[in-house]
Amino acid sequence: MSRRQSARGRWIEGWNPEDEDFWDRSGKHVARRNLWLSVLSEHIGFSVWSMWSVLVLFMSPDIGLGFAPGEKFLLVITPTLVGALLRLPYSYAVTRFGGRNWTVFASAVLLVPTASAVHFVQQPGTPLWVFILIAATAGVGGGNFASSMTNITTFFPQRQQGWALGLNAGGGNLGVAVVQLLGLLVIATAGDTHPSYVAAAYLPLIALVSLLAALRMDNVDAVRAAPGTQREAVRHRGTWWISLLYVGTFGSFIGYGFAFGLVLQSQFNSTPLEAASFTFLGPLLGSVARPVGGRMADRWGGARITLLTFIGMAGGTALLVLASHTTTFSLFVTGFTVLFVLSGIGSGSTFKLIPALFARNAEEAVAAGSDARAEFERSRRLSGAVLGVAGAVGALGGVAINLVFRASYSGPGSSGTPAFIAFLAYYALCMAVVGTVFMRRERQEPQELDALPKHPLRVS
Repeated sequence: MSRRQSARGRWIEGWNPEDEDFWDRSGKHVARRNLWLSVLSEHIGFSVWSMWSVLVLFMSPDIGLGFAPGEKFLLVITPTLVGALLRLPYSYAVTRFGGRNWTVFASAVLLVPTASAVHFVQQPGTPLWVFILIAATAGVGGGNFASSMTNITTFFPQRQQGWALGLNAGGGNLGVAVVQLLGLLVIATAGDTHPSYVAAAYLPLIALVSLLAALRMDNVDAVRAAPGTQREAVRHRGTWWISLLYVGTFGSFIGYGFAFGLVLQSQFNSTPLEAASFTFLGPLLGSVARPVGGRMADRWGGARITLLTFIGMAGGTALLVLASHTTTFSLFVTGFTVLFVLSGIGSGSTFKLIPALFARNAEEAVAAGSDARAEFERSRRLSGAVLGVAGAVGALGGVAINLVFRASYSGPGSSGTPAFIAFLAYYALCMAVVGTVFMRRERQEPQELDALPKHPLRVS
């Protein structure tokens, strides 16, 4: 393959990662370069998206921002909701404008919520509605996930998508842990009256990642969606089963990640420093676990790993119920850490179900006489569309978790027990869906390489 600098800003045509010769010769190098830059962009997006879970820990009468716990939960819920709603248009946008082009825009626009946060958290007496608007703009960081995942799924062959999607998402999810670590660092060194330091640290990083995406990423024709692809994905029953499971895995991860600090303050009256000392650990371990979940699903099957994940998450939730009744702080943190790790593994394994499902459908169509290349290309485009739909619905699960927590902690002397019982019931539902819908159909995944025609890469 010729040096890729000459193709930047244009579309690479004839992208076919299922062609083993092309993949070994040049495709994997292009794919991995785009993957690492995608991880970087998504990581910054997640950090900006989850920034308000850290900023609310600083908000107190000491800096003229004395909001009640219910109001702080509202500031956490708002970016979660907006980020979820933006995922569908973001997943479509990357198919319209290209992976490189959209990543540049999606990264640069993060300057708006970040710069706004830097300014207004330094203004005592700023009303709640102003912060709600700023938190809403931070939702653009949540939209990055859908466009990034839709883009990356086109770069890798189906047999490696569990690992690639897990690594892409896991690196992005790490942004939740990193922004919380940054909050801990600021509180430990400068005190709990300087929230602007947290937001300001991201301004040069946003500029850098936008520049790197512009210089080093590629657009490929395989990401282009045929008209109606997203509508076709929405009509597919499997899309909604997977979305339901993703609410339980990723919805749990992002919901707990946004709420954990406030839950510790509400349940145990933790100080900002005490809360920040623990909030980073779960998201960190869960993010690292996500590509592991993808790799495990590649090897042992997405349905099997997802089922085991939900069984473990039910056990972790039972620990939280016990810890709430006994007011045992260490057991409470342990239960949450278990949930973070397993939700990371389950997020990776659930997304593996998507390309596997549509690849099987393509194999069946080819066996019935349809054109192999057309069917597998349709499979890849549908997979990308479903990633966007499931990602949006899963993020709405994070909104639901924070709403349930807000209701659970709304009164004096309240606890999180009602919330944990509700989560336990949902995990039981997910176990039933995996067992009845996916486990019985899981079998050896199709070998697309045997059916796809091989052709060289062309750059136009």
